[in-house]
Amino acid sequence: MKLKITTVGNSAGVVLPKELLARLRLDKGDTLYVTELPDGIKLMPYDPAFEQQMEVAESVMRRRRTLLRKLSEN
Repeated sequence: MKLKITTVGNSAGVVLPKELLARLRLDKGDTLYVTELPDGIKLMPYDPAFEQQMEVAESVMRRRRTLLRKLSEN
């Protein structure tokens, strides 16, 4: 997909087509995260750092399920 850089106020921006916004499940005002890769950039509708933190949290919750259940009873 080829996108054109346009002027937005004193900055530059890229207009994302409706079809791409629909595929990413994004709408006006949503946040888009950019990750730099060796061969370019990656645009994602979620924060990769937050996803990594959630994976760690889920791992801890699985391993400590019994302890967490007992803590929730008090």
